[in-house]
Amino acid sequence: MLAKVISGVNQGLEAIPITVEVDIAAQGLPSLTIVGLADRAVEESKERVRSAIKNSGADFPPRRITINLAPADLPKEGPSFDLPIALGVLMASGQIEKKISDILVVGELSLDGSLSPTHGILSFALLAKKIGLAAIFVPKANAEEAAVVDGLEVYAFESLEQVVKHINGLVTISPQPTTDVFVEMEQSYEYDFKDIKGQQQAKRALEIAAAGGHNVLLKGPPGAGKTLLARSFPSILPQMTKEEALEVTKLYSVSGNLSQQTPIMRKRPFRSPHHTASYVGIVGGGNTIRPGEISLAHRGVLFLDELPEFPRQVLEALRQPLEDKVVTISRAVGSLTFPSQFILLAAYNPCPCGFLGSPNKRCVCLPGQIARYKKKISGPLIDRIDIHLEVPPVEIEKLTNQEEGESSLAIRKRVEKARQTQLQRFAGKGILTNSEMNNQLIKQFVQLDEEALNLLKLAVSRMNLSARSYHRILKLARTIADLADSKQVLSDHIAESLTYRPHDEV
Repeated sequence: MLAKVISGVNQGLEAIPITVEVDIAAQGLPSLTIVGLADRAVEESKERVRSAIKNSGADFPPRRITINLAPADLPKEGPSFDLPIALGVLMASGQIEKKISDILVVGELSLDGSLSPTHGILSFALLAKKIGLAAIFVPKANAEEAAVVDGLEVYAFESLEQVVKHINGLVTISPQPTTDVFVEMEQSYEYDFKDIKGQQQAKRALEIAAAGGHNVLLKGPPGAGKTLLARSFPSILPQMTKEEALEVTKLYSVSGNLSQQTPIMRKRPFRSPHHTASYVGIVGGGNTIRPGEISLAHRGVLFLDELPEFPRQVLEALRQPLEDKVVTISRAVGSLTFPSQFILLAAYNPCPCGFLGSPNKRCVCLPGQIARYKKKISGPLIDRIDIHLEVPPVEIEKLTNQEEGESSLAIRKRVEKARQTQLQRFAGKGILTNSEMNNQLIKQFVQLDEEALNLLKLAVSRMNLSARSYHRILKLARTIADLADSKQVLSDHIAESLTYRPHDEV
């Protein structure tokens, strides 16, 4: 007898439908064979399925069983095929009489028949809705994640036995209620801007970066507060939109970084890899292609402390994601594209010892050491960063001042207002922030008066700016104007954006 169950496999961030076909032959020696380009995890499901069926009180047929995962030319990986294979065997052997052709089934089985959490559930739920299925069967631990998708019935189960009884009508399992992505929750942060002494210019620049999604490079001696500024940065970022939350949740679910305690990503990610991290760890890849740190920082922050200490290959790999907002990983088996729309925060010292130009301590580095240190960061990478900040040491008077500065909450309210302006401006354009504007959108939304235009022309000629720097100045000025609640970009906004260019361009 032949049985079919619909399942899926994740390729990158998208799930692809897979039909699990189970045939039990009337003749032949007892065996269980899986065909259809299955990897080791899928092959090992034979033993998990056999034990799970027996330990769930059902009979495992002592026949020749052939399982085909169609389409046969698409590689299959992961343990999510356990449940559809088990149901297919029980349907083909007549232990389940009802067909489930309008339901997508995913889930990993334990030997005792219980269902374990599975990666990429959100992608499977979106697939089920996309291909017009009525419902999806998932493990109980993944219920809240799958129920994010509107218009799809999500049935969550704790064991194979429970699934079989539900299909046969012996017990009734109600669909999971839809998960609200924006549940009211008190967002707490370890660091707050009110605790940072001094550094008013840096705080202002980070507010602009948060409002428009701009990249920032912090340069200063050790102990000036670069890391503290970066760690406090997430506290002024606005709450994610529903679309952003779904994108980030899908990324973390597919990569296995989504915890059961937080099945929905509601806070923007903050990724801070160590400078010893590998190229694959930062960019992504591996034998089974997985997203790296630059994709896990999508819609959030990627903080690279001690920037020159990262391998040159890793730093150069950042150039394409910073420009295109995606990273494409090509291998012999194929290529996958992951989103990488993040805010880059990078920090470094002016020289290896850190005290070049310091009024308090003498630099002990040789000229050749300083030159080699600076050459680790290439010009094209520098050109892709919107805001360049000198972070000086904090004066003792400010450091000992007991008064608190402006809180992150107050700054975040201004940032959210500016972001709301951008959401309205770019409605239907496919982008969310000023930093994502292309040249055509810059012409449309960045209108300069004569005074601002003359100032910009003068700056381009005197500072020897590249075309990329020119457009980044316009996008930065648009964000500064949004914070000032100005519909037009004025000369003051252009002037402030010019102060954030590297000093060596002057």
